[in-house]
Amino acid sequence: MSKTILVVDDEARLVSVVRGYLQDEGFKVVTAVNGREALFVSREEHPDLIILDLMMPEINGWEFMRLHRAKNNTPIIMLTARVEDVDMVAGLEMGADDYITKPFSPRELVARVRAVLRRTEKTAVSPTKTVRIGNLELDDESRTLKVNGRYVDLTKMEFDLLATLMGSPGRAFNRLDLLERTQGYAYDGYERTVDVHIKNLRKKIEPDSSKPTYILTSFGVGYRFNPDL
Repeated sequence: MSKTILVVDDEARLVSVVRGYLQDEGFKVVTAVNGREALFVSREEHPDLIILDLMMPEINGWEFMRLHRAKNNTPIIMLTARVEDVDMVAGLEMGADDYITKPFSPRELVARVRAVLRRTEKTAVSPTKTVRIGNLELDDESRTLKVNGRYVDLTKMEFDLLATLMGSPGRAFNRLDLLERTQGYAYDGYERTVDVHIKNLRKKIEPDSSKPTYILTSFGVGYRFNPDL
């Protein structure tokens, strides 16, 4: 069965081009022109992935993510014409899985879509495995995390990063390696996204995120999970 992609953007020409490329690759494509319409379409169509413009009328991309993420964990790739770090960081902190700036190559966008879907499918068929370290309990089958016995919500990217780090305590992973392992691809210049996701993870699992005890920084390299817990 073909995957359904929801494309949300108020630029008709861009939507037409993206829809054409995705349909040529065998995807079913549904569209919306603003966040309000996207909320309705997502409830009706249950897309496997959402391509989301941030700057839209009525309900913008940030507000859509806030409302959508309250009940859904659909992978989201942000589209933005603005390249400031603050936009990328804000989107990732609200639960986006990836981002791409306009103008972009439709072929690159299709590659990103396939990579995110591969990652989703891979984790969906992972064998049952529960990892317990310190006060953390990570369950691969249900894709859930407990901290001190209480469930903590993670985005797909946050879960995959934590699973990778917890799977090899003490090993220092560089940012590109983490991107490759969690997203299926790695591009120079996108390492910053890892930092944002790690920051979000620390806020959710650390007693004091300013003094992390679980996810440690390996200076000059990247990150590692504390092997001494």
